[in-house]
Amino acid sequence: MTRFRTLALPFLVALVAFVAWVAPLAAQTAPATPAGGAPAPAAAPGTDPAAHNPSLWDYIMDGGPVGFLLIGLSIVAVALTIRNVMTLRLAKQAPPEITQRLTTLVQSGNMGEVANFCTNPENDSFMTRVVASALARCQTSPFGLMEFRAGVEDAGPNEVDRLHRSNEGLAIIAAVGPMLGLLGTVIGMVGAFRTIGTMTGAARSSQLATFMSMALVNTAQGLVVAIPCTIAYALLRRQIDSMAGQLGTMLERITSMVQAQAQAARPGARPAASIPVPQPAPNIPSTAPLPLASPSPAR
Repeated sequence: MTRFRTLALPFLVALVAFVAWVAPLAAQTAPATPAGGAPAPAAAPGTDPAAHNPSLWDYIMDGGPVGFLLIGLSIVAVALTIRNVMTLRLAKQAPPEITQRLTTLVQSGNMGEVANFCTNPENDSFMTRVVASALARCQTSPFGLMEFRAGVEDAGPNEVDRLHRSNEGLAIIAAVGPMLGLLGTVIGMVGAFRTIGTMTGAARSSQLATFMSMALVNTAQGLVVAIPCTIAYALLRRQIDSMAGQLGTMLERITSMVQAQAQAARPGARPAASIPVPQPAPNIPSTAPLPLASPSPAR
């Protein structure tokens, strides 16, 4: 639910922008009505009323059902791009105030407070999720906090994969867009060849031009959707990889503090001077060196 909630606002923004962009185009292609409601004058003989420079709205209409499906995919792609640009930032995944508070709690040594802070939904971030997962592993391990580093090493890549999964929607649209464009092209070509075989005269030319326009417009729409999505996916993936290195540095600092506290709290950790040095028992004589030659017998 949280993922869909974060996507709702970008989707609404993309939809409003699309409607604001398309509405003037549709208004330009609407036939003008003369004042007083009189009918428009008839076109001059020998002229085609449609013989004008086609607008972008005309191209959109020529795309047919597949073209409208590609337009819907483009709106979703814009929404995903806005959402990912807003969320895939270091200030969002590791807010400075949350990171500072987490570091202070770890330094205090109160791991119960650290766990409560990390599991609080108001403090949800990359850092708190990783630390909370590592502390949960320490609670179930007989080694206690000595397992913290292993927990961070397991939870960190999982959270990075989660960030990459949030970016995979753009990759899917970039792959599906050209395929849908090809589908529209095939549909247009099928209609064109059927027109050639079943119709004659001027009607055949008009219908053939309609299907050919559908085929080419769908190809162009598929590429228009796929190319920006591919660029956005590559840039956001690079952003995730760069951010993962910075987050790893922050987690390493917290891990070092936790391990130092765990080492100091070990029951067997005592100063070296207090450990007694074993001494030989007093009733055991020291072993004399063996003689190099046996003594000569007495005469």
